[in-house]
Amino acid sequence: LPEPTFRHIAYDQYKAQRPKMDDTLAPQINRSRDILDAFNIPIYDAPGFEADDILGTIVEQVQPSAISHQPSDKSRKPKADSRKLQTIIASGDLDTLQLIQDDDVVVYTLSKGIKEAVIYNEKKMKERFGFGPKLLPDYKGLRGDPSDNIPGVPGVGEKTATDLIQKFGAIEKIYEKLKKDRGLLEKKRISPRIIKLLEENEEEALFSRTLAEIRRDAPVNFSAEDCEWKKQFNSSGGEEKVRELFKEFGFRTLAERLPEKDGESQEKKSEPVPERDAEKELWERFKNRVPKKLFYEVELPLSKVLAEMQERGILLDIAYLKKLSKKYHKELEKLRKKIFVLAGGEFNINSPKQLGAVLFDKLGLRAKGMRKTSTGARSTNISELMKLKDVHPIINEIISYRELAKLISTYVDNLPEMVDANNRLHTTFDQAGTATGRLSSKDPNLQNIPKRTELGRNIRKAFIAEKGFKLASFDYSQIELRVAAILSGDSKMKEVFNGGGDIHNAVASEVFNVPAGKITPEMRRRAKVINFGIIYGMGINALKANIGCSREEARLFYDEYFKDFKGMAEYVESIKKFTRKHGYTETLFGRKRYFPETNSPLDYVRKEAERMAVNAPLQGTAADLIKMAMVRIDAALGEKGLKEKCRLLLQIHDELLFEIREDAVGEAVPLIAEIMESVYDGDIPMKVHISLGKNWGDMVSYKQEVNQEK
Repeated sequence: LPEPTFRHIAYDQYKAQRPKMDDTLAPQINRSRDILDAFNIPIYDAPGFEADDILGTIVEQVQPSAISHQPSDKSRKPKADSRKLQTIIASGDLDTLQLIQDDDVVVYTLSKGIKEAVIYNEKKMKERFGFGPKLLPDYKGLRGDPSDNIPGVPGVGEKTATDLIQKFGAIEKIYEKLKKDRGLLEKKRISPRIIKLLEENEEEALFSRTLAEIRRDAPVNFSAEDCEWKKQFNSSGGEEKVRELFKEFGFRTLAERLPEKDGESQEKKSEPVPERDAEKELWERFKNRVPKKLFYEVELPLSKVLAEMQERGILLDIAYLKKLSKKYHKELEKLRKKIFVLAGGEFNINSPKQLGAVLFDKLGLRAKGMRKTSTGARSTNISELMKLKDVHPIINEIISYRELAKLISTYVDNLPEMVDANNRLHTTFDQAGTATGRLSSKDPNLQNIPKRTELGRNIRKAFIAEKGFKLASFDYSQIELRVAAILSGDSKMKEVFNGGGDIHNAVASEVFNVPAGKITPEMRRRAKVINFGIIYGMGINALKANIGCSREEARLFYDEYFKDFKGMAEYVESIKKFTRKHGYTETLFGRKRYFPETNSPLDYVRKEAERMAVNAPLQGTAADLIKMAMVRIDAALGEKGLKEKCRLLLQIHDELLFEIREDAVGEAVPLIAEIMESVYDGDIPMKVHISLGKNWGDMVSYKQEVNQEK
């Protein structure tokens, strides 16, 4: 509950380091109560007590136990129950292990993930900790608990706390022995340093135990009969309440599992959701992330645009893909044979275990900084293989094999199975599926087809225009860097974009201190990495890896960039400061993304959150702009009567792909380009690169095509 607990009152630093609850979560917890209430499932809570204390109280009322350290309310008696009940506590919080009683009270929790659960009884707990459940608060009293900010005895860690508990028992017994005869502890091999720490921190140890101990006297009265909710739910007509809630939340699949009302026909059940319900459902997904103005002017109308795109689909050249499949499978077989020759024998290349045995045991390959998997196995992930690229020629062949195998399975062999009767492919766009605001595509994902490699471009050639139409691509040029100039107000960046200059050349000139005429292609490449590295919150080590230089050079480039582009430097720091204070970032149009981890006590967690926080407003504003453009283009095409001649097919991050009838290209292309370039009305120009073609892989610049026609 929102009120402070007795622990917060006793110790104002209790859980002080915990990030504030995400603003989007609090209202959901309250609504979950409505659902439990509708199902007649009882809720137990009490001001001043935590959930664990409520659990402890319920356990005590069902399975009374001797409690050593706590106050008790003798007027409150456990409710009798004629049945012998076993109590299973389902919790991810291991503090609840202190409630275990033999096999009568056990804790069901997750081990390494959702698929690996473990049930702790008293025996299992002793196997893990070396002592029983009643001594867990004493252990926390000595060791402390960083997750709850419980201090414990400074200098006493897990091993020492366990040793003390196993040798002497509860905290009182430790101090009883210590005060009676200091030598007893020394004989038990407790070091003089630990003895001194114990002597100096008795009060802290006892106080910390009090904070860690679950209370069993919260003012709630548990009744097993109350938990027979299904019987009461069915008898009280609760079904109608649930039906109304499910309708409000848009839980259509769950609603179908409720018994049919008398006279309710199957036809009525299968009617489409009314438009207002769809709007409400969409608002539920967005309400804590976007302001109402952005929702009603962009997200809501965009949902209709996306529905039309999904319905329309894009035409695939199935015959071409079948030919490509034969070609790519032959290439894959050649790579397999090359790898077997280099490995000195055959093995399953797709098996990480067998591949690891070949690379690390048979060939003895090693490189600095190689990581292991969570299970301790040597990793063969692509990021780890890249570290071995220069060590042995087999690595390049394995990387090529993996890239080709993935393209074959994901696209070449898979896409022909997914088309409709007219050979059109229909992806699904999710406009609220990413934290940044970008659209995502699934079933299949058409936003990840590579375009910088020949293998990827060959797959794009399978996406073709209908007869009498052309495909037209409209791609925002360096939109996130332009957004960076807008949000940071950096004078040098603004000068470059307003003057029509090349931002990468400009950065190369500043960072490497050379005049514009002496910039080499390698300097420009490095400047490009630095530019995008900065907007993606990249640190020194990431810059080093991406540029291919020493750490000292990367540090020099990083510092030089921020010295030359002071506005961007100030912006980056202001974002970090704002996020630490408010817990979220905002785009130019008010879209929020939450980052409670920016206040984490763990350095690596905090830095990763800061890195994402720096990028979120840039990527999010770019996403807002392209969504606005899509809505305005759709409206303009409708007004001009061009919607049948000019069809929006795909959105791929900063690119829009249209299918335009050949006789409408001259009218539609300038209209779309003008809307995209004017969607931001400010002091930085937006630029769009336009290309046309009969397929998505072979496209030429629109200007080039116009000149050819002339």
